[in-house]
Amino acid sequence: MEQYTDVLSGKCPFGGDRVGGAFTSPPTLENWYPDRLRVEMLHQNGPQANPLGEAFDYRAAFASLDYEALKRDIKQFLTSSVSWWPSDYGNYGPQMIRMAWHSAGTYRIADGRGGAGQGLQRFAPISSWWDNGNTDKSRRLLWPIKQKYGSALSWADLMVLTGTCALEIMNFPTYGFAGGREDAWEADNATYWGPEQWDPTNVQAFDSMVTRDKRWRGQNGEAEYDLENPLAASHQALIYVNPEGPYANGDPMGSARDIRITFTRMAMNDEETVALIAGGHAFGKSHGMVKADKVGPPPEIAPMEAMGLGWQNPEGTGFAEYTMTNGIEGSWSPNPTNWDNSYLENLFKYEWRQTRSPAGALQWEPTDPDAPRTPDAHIPGKSHPLMMMTSDIALKTDPVYRAICEKFLSDFDYFTLQFAKAWYKLTHRDMGPKERYVGPEAKIEDDLLWQDPIPPVDHPLIDESDIAALKAEILGSGLSVSDLAFTAFSSVATYRNSDKRGGANGARLALAPQSGWTVNRRTLPVIERLRGIMAGFNGKASGGKKVSLADLIVLGGCTAVEEAAKAAGAATPVPFVPGRMDTTDALTDAESVEWLKPLVDGFRNYVDPSFAEITQGRVAPEQVFLDKANLLALTAPDWVVLTGGVRALDLNHDGSRHGVFTDRVGVLTNDFFTVLTSMDYEWKKADAAGMTFTLDDRQTGATRFTATRCDLVFGANAQLRAVAEIYAGSDGQARFVRDFVKVWHKLMMLDRYDVKRNEAGMTTAA
Repeated sequence: MEQYTDVLSGKCPFGGDRVGGAFTSPPTLENWYPDRLRVEMLHQNGPQANPLGEAFDYRAAFASLDYEALKRDIKQFLTSSVSWWPSDYGNYGPQMIRMAWHSAGTYRIADGRGGAGQGLQRFAPISSWWDNGNTDKSRRLLWPIKQKYGSALSWADLMVLTGTCALEIMNFPTYGFAGGREDAWEADNATYWGPEQWDPTNVQAFDSMVTRDKRWRGQNGEAEYDLENPLAASHQALIYVNPEGPYANGDPMGSARDIRITFTRMAMNDEETVALIAGGHAFGKSHGMVKADKVGPPPEIAPMEAMGLGWQNPEGTGFAEYTMTNGIEGSWSPNPTNWDNSYLENLFKYEWRQTRSPAGALQWEPTDPDAPRTPDAHIPGKSHPLMMMTSDIALKTDPVYRAICEKFLSDFDYFTLQFAKAWYKLTHRDMGPKERYVGPEAKIEDDLLWQDPIPPVDHPLIDESDIAALKAEILGSGLSVSDLAFTAFSSVATYRNSDKRGGANGARLALAPQSGWTVNRRTLPVIERLRGIMAGFNGKASGGKKVSLADLIVLGGCTAVEEAAKAAGAATPVPFVPGRMDTTDALTDAESVEWLKPLVDGFRNYVDPSFAEITQGRVAPEQVFLDKANLLALTAPDWVVLTGGVRALDLNHDGSRHGVFTDRVGVLTNDFFTVLTSMDYEWKKADAAGMTFTLDDRQTGATRFTATRCDLVFGANAQLRAVAEIYAGSDGQARFVRDFVKVWHKLMMLDRYDVKRNEAGMTTAA
């Protein structure tokens, strides 16, 4: 009986009467091996996280809702107020503009990540950044509308539309709105937001979370001053810049430098930058009534009973006249809920002196005691001096910004139009081509250069007999399987699933700047030969039928893959869907497209010659290769099989044989995987930095093959190797060919938003 005593008393008779952790409790892999290649991140926000299921068509659902009724509901809400978070001036509009602006403002042009497209402001880390203080209240205020329209209205669309409606109720003529943004269903745990880390025990403190000490080279004002890529924000946990100045030092010219760098990285030019700042600051106020160290933690680490709301303020009611957000207190305008030019008028009419907010933040007020005042947002009859931030004074100090402001001052209608267009760009920049836009106000009739426009199809498309004839002509042109496949792959390699830019449609591969990139040199003679085939076909085709260069480039690649599969004894049809068009230099923003240029493209075994200098050893080529796989919307199996295929086809950019582990070049074999996983060979460094390697026969010591890190990672990384072993198996060849063709077709169709997919995953005309 004694052995049962502990059981009856609740104690385990075998010990272990304490629990120290549970599923996901640290330490985990990220703690043990922080530098490991996190291949599993290719599967984040996967279908298992989506409660709506893969078959749910959000675009169709949004198109079916009563759009005008939705806007009426939003506008009715905007002029209401609730007791638990009263509206400033009886109008939630300015608060909602800030929410939408901050949702979209995370976008950066370097890798296309960030932006409003997935509603990621709902999740950490973005939800809990200092600069997003109290946006949690904005979304909670919108919940009744979201609840009413259910799955037909994403949070991503609702946030942007609410900000746009807010502008409209304050008498601003907006440019338009497009829906179609699908929500993410989990936090983004992979995007690089900068090297700085904050103190988790003091995360609510400004100086703990808002840091900039590692992302900049040099000091503001020095010639070498530069922000590292792919970042856009000047500080960790900010959307743009520190409104108090680069080092919270109140330096307007230094602030202007940071503004220009940051907004350029957001794909905005100087005029768009001024329009957004001056336009946005025409409305609402900033909040800084309580010192930062008194405010509670952000949503992600708020106590359970807060139910996802952070930054609890213990002073007074904690809201209304006690509200604390960024620490700066006051309004820019005498009429903060109406569109007018008073922001710029007062900025330029008066001189401004530095002062401090109740929270201790540096800000500016007019030196003239007779300057206009702004009403209190909650207490009737009370008023305050106008407020400017250091980042506002910067517009008056920088000569280029000043000239733009003066133009806006002299032509209010022009300013209004530029702000309307800049707001539209800000909130739609990450949505990709217009084919993705949904809704009656989408403005799809306009071609805006930042949308990378492509002319619509204006002729009959080639049919099956034309395709067969063109394939025969391509094969008879003297172009090799390798060169054809390389050119097709190069045309799609610029695609970014982050902001839906790049890809084969438009044939921008044949235009500057892509035609001049080192990684694309192999494509030049191929494109010239294909132009000849195109001219010949279009010159003799009847009924106005034409083939575009974009289609011909892709068809050439598909033909090459078919030939390579046939040579491997696995004749397999490769799908081809015509309908691509060729764009022009006039419809191409070369400066913007230059951002698509790869630093590393492991598929073509390309590493920029300046890679070591640029990364300073902080990033390995295989990490950027993983980044590329993510931008191409690849899964880990996709990544593995695609690399094995392009190595068999010899798609190295420079003609080297790194990773071409076969004597049957141009034949779609699984040799890459059988060699990679074989223990008959030994890999050795070929250079001190460990960037290239030799594969030596263990018995004879003779070098058999050479490789780069972007080859060996598929044998060295456990998750990638597990997939590679499948294709290296005795039954792997047929599976390899089948899977490679499937991924190849996926790549060629990544940017085809003009077609839709059926349940079998095949594409048909939209």
